[in-house]
Amino acid sequence: MALKCGIVGLPNVGKSTLFNCLSSAKAQSANFPFCTIEPNVGVITVPDERLSKLESLVRPQRVVPTTVEIVDIAGLVRGASKGEGLGNKFLANIRETDAIIHVLRCFDHDNITHVDTTIDPVRDKETIDIELQLKDLETVESRITKVEKQAKAGNDLEAKRMYRILSAYREVLIQGKSARTIEVDPLDALTVKGLQLLTNKPVLYVCNVDEASVLKGNAYVDAVKEAIKDESAEMLMIAAATEADIAELEDYEERQMFLDDLGLSESGVSKLIKTAYKLLHLETYFTAGEKEVRAWTFRKGCKAPQAAGIIHSDFEKGFIRAEVIKYTDYITLGSENACKEAGKMAIEGKEYVVQDGDIMHFRFNV
Repeated sequence: MALKCGIVGLPNVGKSTLFNCLSSAKAQSANFPFCTIEPNVGVITVPDERLSKLESLVRPQRVVPTTVEIVDIAGLVRGASKGEGLGNKFLANIRETDAIIHVLRCFDHDNITHVDTTIDPVRDKETIDIELQLKDLETVESRITKVEKQAKAGNDLEAKRMYRILSAYREVLIQGKSARTIEVDPLDALTVKGLQLLTNKPVLYVCNVDEASVLKGNAYVDAVKEAIKDESAEMLMIAAATEADIAELEDYEERQMFLDDLGLSESGVSKLIKTAYKLLHLETYFTAGEKEVRAWTFRKGCKAPQAAGIIHSDFEKGFIRAEVIKYTDYITLGSENACKEAGKMAIEGKEYVVQDGDIMHFRFNV
């Protein structure tokens, strides 16, 4: 399951610096591969300490982590919703992503000018929000025009439901709020999914701070917290310039010492990827054998047959059962055989809801 996050932000907020940090394998861990698909797209592994622990126990021929795709989206200017600057390209690129990483400048620096001359992350946030909201309003009103007559004239229940949902979205967008601020039931959410509303995507606000503020934040960060309190959004502080310094260090141990000196247990970029993963309600199960230890991404609430289908469609079609070992049991007992002997391997059927960290083996017959 590919995860695709788009990094957005105004000019000179640290967006490209952050992307460049992601593109440097040595900035993250001893074994943290990155590859470039296009000049502004990279695929990077999701850091997961559990995978390393399983590797040390199983000693497989290879280890395959799960990945995240990061897209450095072209800068935005006011009027993007009307095609100004690279507006059309910018909005099209966001539409293709699963989540938005919105970088906000929360630091002062005399030599780094701001497009609006002064530092105000809340204003910067609103600049991008307005453009996305205007584009969503255009999308919603266009769809309303198509279904309104049908909803009011006939007995088409689906048209009536669509009209009701679209009208609710239009109302909040007109108020200058994002679509994600509406709580909708799962069926309604599925109905509007095809519209790909930009402001309905999960968002992670990344406050780019100076090194002195990376632990406790500052007044700019406090202002952002207040501004997003009513949104279903995550927020993270990162010192992109510091992350760039870490990326310059060749030795893994040196990088860990650098982090220790700053009072950090892991890099900001690592936290960013993990938070984005969580934002999309994604979790991980593992398969572990002599040939391969591998992490597999699934959406929270996924049942065993669908989880099997992530490996191969035949696994789902011919699903018989899943043999499941909890991660903590595997680590404590040290092997699959030890878990079997201790009665820690469960046999689960089609209704089993997969849990984060499960170590699974599927039985199937096609």
